[in-house]
Amino acid sequence: MSAQPARPEHSGPETASVMDVSPFKPSLVKAVFRDLTSMHVSRSAAWVAASVTRTVLTEIIDGARRAAAEEARKKLIPGDLLAALDRNVELEVGDKWYEHSPTFQGLTGVLYDAEGVVVPSRKRSRSRKPSAVVGAHRFEAGVKRLLRSQGATAVPAMVRDLDGIASVFLTDLARDAAVIVREGGAKRFGTVTPVMSGEPAPPPFLNDSLRALSARRGDGRTIGRDDILAATTIQLSGGNLRQRALTEAREATRNSSAC
Repeated sequence: MSAQPARPEHSGPETASVMDVSPFKPSLVKAVFRDLTSMHVSRSAAWVAASVTRTVLTEIIDGARRAAAEEARKKLIPGDLLAALDRNVELEVGDKWYEHSPTFQGLTGVLYDAEGVVVPSRKRSRSRKPSAVVGAHRFEAGVKRLLRSQGATAVPAMVRDLDGIASVFLTDLARDAAVIVREGGAKRFGTVTPVMSGEPAPPPFLNDSLRALSARRGDGRTIGRDDILAATTIQLSGGNLRQRALTEAREATRNSSAC
């Protein structure tokens, strides 16, 4: 998939009030973490993880809406998801979902009709199901709320893909955060932040966060806000999406304190 320059700012319906929508509840976030670790997850950490996940899904939906608009469609179909990922490599997250989804198998033969329904094929395996990913489908309600907030509708197959990507992304985020806590900081991953060619340098907020995380002072039993921020820098390699996710996550916890 080819990368194209990311947009300088988000242009979807939520631009003026991006923090008003919180479709992924902290309680659901904590449930994902409990699947991976017995560590305590602070309240602010849960809010940050929910915010980052929302930011990522919002960007994917916005890219898909643009693709649908080019074909004069309002309802999003799996092909719009593929188009969004093809145009912006930063959106390629939660890729473990790809091997379970007919959408990505479609690159080698699965077809969809205009309503996003899979066209039957004798070559298509019926043994593999999207639910093979642990935790998939738990984000469906949040995905639908986020779609509505973006003024978008989607066929069931598209909702399923957004659900699966959200689940896998948050699971990966939780896994990285747990490693950071166990190792006492971001030492395993280093403190140098990668920057893609042609991108501006990361803002001071990002540099300062990583510098602090390299010498983590919290206990080894609690995943905190900064641990999620560090995990976000690992999961989101693209500077524009990463910067926006970190900025919105900081805003999400501005009025909350760590447990």
